[in-house]
Amino acid sequence: MEIMNINNPFIVGKYLSDRYFCNRAEETEFLRKQILNGRDVALISPRRIGKSGLIQHFFNQSDIKDQYYSFFVDIYATTSFAEFVYIIGKEIYEQLKPQSTVWKERFFQIISSFRVGFKLHSVTGNPSFDLGLGDIQTPQTTLDEIFAYIEEADKPCIIAIDEFQQIGEYAERNVEALLRTKIQKCHRAQFIFAGSKRHMMSNMFNSPSKPFYQSAISMGLEPIPVDVYAEFAMGLFEERDKHVEREVVQAVWNMFNGYTWFVQMMMNELFALTKPNETCTLDMINEAHRNVIMSQESSYKDLMSQLPPKQKIVLQAIAKEGLAQNITSSKFIKKYNLSSASSVQAAVKLLIKNDLITQTGNGYRVYDFFLSEWLATAY
Repeated sequence: MEIMNINNPFIVGKYLSDRYFCNRAEETEFLRKQILNGRDVALISPRRIGKSGLIQHFFNQSDIKDQYYSFFVDIYATTSFAEFVYIIGKEIYEQLKPQSTVWKERFFQIISSFRVGFKLHSVTGNPSFDLGLGDIQTPQTTLDEIFAYIEEADKPCIIAIDEFQQIGEYAERNVEALLRTKIQKCHRAQFIFAGSKRHMMSNMFNSPSKPFYQSAISMGLEPIPVDVYAEFAMGLFEERDKHVEREVVQAVWNMFNGYTWFVQMMMNELFALTKPNETCTLDMINEAHRNVIMSQESSYKDLMSQLPPKQKIVLQAIAKEGLAQNITSSKFIKKYNLSSASSVQAAVKLLIKNDLITQTGNGYRVYDFFLSEWLATAY
């Protein structure tokens, strides 16, 4: 169904419809093949490259919508097994809430750990159902209830769990083994395990000592080819009586190595700067870049104010380098007045854990390209 009133077609951070989604035909077909043939998938690739969008796009395919119930569960912010269980149960309920099916009606009969009450909408003041955490003191029991409920579904389910590696950070030590056992016994659902921390995800699914070893088909995700994205972007401009030079799209793609979120953010701003019946040209890129960074400046300042001094100075040094190599060398330490190699290593470990920097084959860079530019010029 067409989404109405979209003033800017370069959607950032969410999925609306096929119309505003660029290609990924091969990746979508790969997912379809695996799921239709009863195989779970481990989708492993960096953040901001389009994993979530691909999954939502796959769920939006007409045959998938007809044949399956589909659920997208983002566990990035969870810190415990109880939260994990709650998030899955809540997502199932929220997806089924608009539907009138016997399966939905049996939700609270089977999953008795949850409770439902009323809350007032913060804007309209209208009452609505609110699914609460209830009395989940034994998450394993609640998880048993959720899987028992899935087994009663009137059609098969696809459950996508985003940032799946997060379960490795929980204090509970047996979460992976417990989940693997439950999933093995689940006959009415296929799973897509998506994760951005490649070393953790690879260890989960490729290490013989891990419960999920060889339990899913591994799938990577590369940037959308620049020529494919250029055609997509130029088409969206033309549909709204605007124009963009191919060289502009290519330059933006190259600025961010094709990472979808950052490219889309820039194209969104360039589209906003281009007047009807006019053409977006290369000389508009710098203005768009400045505008995007300025729109994020307040959050960047807040972030820096919360960082410990040693992490802050290392983050700034990496930003100024662009791609920082040999970060424990005396040359690097002296250049940026860092205290010692060991303190740099300790800071880097925490910056990686908090997704502020990422390690590539050649060195380290600030994960957020816009934050990197802001740090390199503001400090």
